[in-house]
Amino acid sequence: MFASACTTTSADSDAASDDAAINGQKPKAAQSRRAPAKAAPAPARIREVTIPAGTTLNLSLTSAIASDTSNVEDAVSAELTQALVVDGRQVVPSGARVGGEVTGADGSGRVKGRAQVAFRFNTLTTGGDRYDMQTAALSRMAPATKGEDATKIGIGAGAGAVIGGLLGGKSGAAKGAAVGGGAGTGVVLATKGKEMRLGPGDDVTTTLTAPLTIRLR
Repeated sequence: MFASACTTTSADSDAASDDAAINGQKPKAAQSRRAPAKAAPAPARIREVTIPAGTTLNLSLTSAIASDTSNVEDAVSAELTQALVVDGRQVVPSGARVGGEVTGADGSGRVKGRAQVAFRFNTLTTGGDRYDMQTAALSRMAPATKGEDATKIGIGAGAGAVIGGLLGGKSGAAKGAAVGGGAGTGVVLATKGKEMRLGPGDDVTTTLTAPLTIRLR
């Protein structure tokens, strides 16, 4: 009688499992097989690298600038054509975007005054982050037209001499040359010089004037 009272039957085990399931509890055997919780992923490691002042930035414009249409504070954009490397490691890839603004725009004047534009880059965007930076100012001036002006004046004088010679010999030729020369000068006075224009795809180069610290992940 004593042995039979202490014996646990399979039916009793099944009943215990059923009771645990009814009460919302997992059987002990199932609880022991529960998978261990996964550890949270470690945060991304961020390292800062400083690009020294004097580093050259080779850029290709992605916006247009012109002496006759641009205004001070107009936006200017470009992208790096060569990656920035520090201690043999690429810090900023080619294609990273830079931004800036027009700092001066002077259209061509009459007789004297060559057209010019000035601009500066002050932001760099890379790796989803935007950084303020300091760079050397850039300016571009239209080519001089003195040679062309002299040619215009010369053509005017020569044409006047021919016309004067036809009308009145040497005296007429001399007077005609004076009139022709004056006409040529008038053409120059009324003609503006060339404008300075830069467009997308034009290459420009500047340098950092202060160190720039970049965050690498």
